Amino acid sequence: MSKKEKFALYLPPEKKAELERRCHEDGSRSATAFVENAVDFYLGYLSAGGADLFLSKALQSYLDGRLGMLEKRLSAMLFKLAVENDMTMHIMADSFQLDEDYLRRMRSQSVKNVKQTNGQLSFERIARSAAWEDEWQD
Repeated sequence: MSKKEKFALYLPPEKKAELERRCHEDGSRSATAFVENAVDFYLGYLSAGGADLFLSKALQSYLDGRLGMLEKRLSAMLFKLAVENDMTMHIMADSFQLDEDYLRRMRSQSVKNVKQTNGQLSFERIARSAAWEDEWQD
């Protein structure tokens, strides 16, 4: 064991009381041992550059598993959405003869709509605001 050096440590009274209480909860032999463990931990944390090395293996494994499940679910949902979107586009393209100028204007308008709503689009809102709404509901 290396020789230890004594130095003054100034803490507010409430911090000192918490340190003494936690020292006994932790099972450290003394407040000095508790502070030394805390300093070692923090120095290791700083050296590692993050908390990932300090997470327990079980917790890290659990989080990796849950994130993997979330990724699979989101991927499956996005695939289904892409299939539905592809079907819709093909049905629309087969049903209507749309010229290039109209398609260009619609793409521009769609980009603007998505940016303005941050992707929170609503079919009902779009249907209500359509210029031809009055014609087909009469």
